[in-house]
Amino acid sequence: MIEQIEMRTAPAGEAPAREGNVGRASDPGRIETLVIGGGQSGLSVGYQLARRGLPFLIVDANERIGDAWRNRWDSLRLFTPARFNGLDGLPFPAQGDAFPTKDEMAGYLESYVERFNLPIRTGVTIERLSREGDRFVATAGNRRFEADQVVIAMSNYQKPRVPAFAPELDPSIVQLHSIDYRNPSQLNDGGVLLVGAGNSGSEIAMEAARRGHDVWMSGRDTGHIPFRIEGRAGRFALVRFVLRFLFHRVLTVDTPIGRKARPKILSQGGPLVRVKPDDLESAGVKRVARTTGARNGRPLLEDDRVLDVANVIWCTGFHPGFSWIDLPIRWKDGEPVHDRGLVPDVPGLYFVGLHFLYALSSSMIHGVGRDAGRIAEAVASRRDTAGVAERRAA
Repeated sequence: MIEQIEMRTAPAGEAPAREGNVGRASDPGRIETLVIGGGQSGLSVGYQLARRGLPFLIVDANERIGDAWRNRWDSLRLFTPARFNGLDGLPFPAQGDAFPTKDEMAGYLESYVERFNLPIRTGVTIERLSREGDRFVATAGNRRFEADQVVIAMSNYQKPRVPAFAPELDPSIVQLHSIDYRNPSQLNDGGVLLVGAGNSGSEIAMEAARRGHDVWMSGRDTGHIPFRIEGRAGRFALVRFVLRFLFHRVLTVDTPIGRKARPKILSQGGPLVRVKPDDLESAGVKRVARTTGARNGRPLLEDDRVLDVANVIWCTGFHPGFSWIDLPIRWKDGEPVHDRGLVPDVPGLYFVGLHFLYALSSSMIHGVGRDAGRIAEAVASRRDTAGVAERRAA
C-alpha cells in the first residue's frame, strides 16, 4: 500500500475519485505530504488528499490502525449514534441509531484504510520534526522522512496529565490515569476517588459504583446535555440538532458565542453527553470539592477534607505532547497558533484533529471531515503554486 494510492470506484452517494488519482511513494524517505497520525483525523486527511490525486504517506505510532480506540476502557461506547460515526466516503456499518463499541470503531477505521487503499505505515513514532532548507524532516529512530508539506493529524491530548502531588499518596492506593483504566478488576476493594468530572470520569464512576465500590467524584461541573441521548427523541431528532447544528455550525471560531465558549471548553472540557447528574446521584456517586493535594498519604480536598480511599483514578486530561516539534511555531496555552489548522509561522505545516480547531465538532468523528477537506485544499494550492514557480525557474 506504500507504493500506490488507489481509490476504488465509489458507490452511489460517495465522492468519486478524480481521474488519474494515483500517488506514488516509491522512495518512502522523500514524500510530498507526510501525515502524522493514523486515527480518524489522519485517515480523513488521507481520503481528501487521495481524492485530489495528491501523493502522501500516513505514519502512526500504534502497531494497528484503530488501536487508539481499542486501548480504552472495556465498556466504552461512543456517545454518538452510528449514523454520525462515518468518515467521508464510507458510512458506519451499523443500524443508524445504535451506539458502537470502541472495538467496532477501531474495526471501522481499519476497513476505511482498506476501502480506499490509503498508504500508511504503523509502528512509526515521530520523535522530531524539523526543517532543512525548504523541506521538512521527520525522524523516527533510524528512519528519516523528508516532506514538502506536513499535516499533524493528532489531538492535543497526547500525554496523560497527573497532579504533581500524586506520588505523595500512600503506595497502597491504586492510582490509574483514565488512559490506563480498563475495568474494575484493576481496583482494590474499597472506595474510589475519580478526580475529574468530565465524560470519561462520569462513565468510569458509574461503572465502579455498579460494581459495589463507594465512589467520590471530584472536579468542576462541566454541565450536561439536557436530554437522554439514548432516548427515542434523542437518537432521532435532538442529537442531530446538537451535533450537526450546535456543535458543528454554532459553536465555531466564526461566531461570537463560539469564540466566547471556546476557552472554557478547552480548559474545562465539554458537557456530559450520556451520563446525567441524576444518574450519578442515583448510583450513589458523591460529588466532592476539587482535589488539591495529599495529607498523610490520602487525597486532600479543597475544603480541607481528607478522603480515605483505596483507589484514585485520574481523569485529569492530557498534556498537548508536541515537544517533538522543533519548528518556529508560536504557542498559546499549549496550542499552536493557527488559522483553522494552517500555521502562519511555518508555511506548509498544518494541524487537524485539535480540540475546537474550528468548531466544537472538529475533534469528533462527524466533524473532522470539514477540517480535513480545507487542509487538503491548502496542500493542493501550495503544491500548485510551487509547481508554477519551478516551471518559471526552468
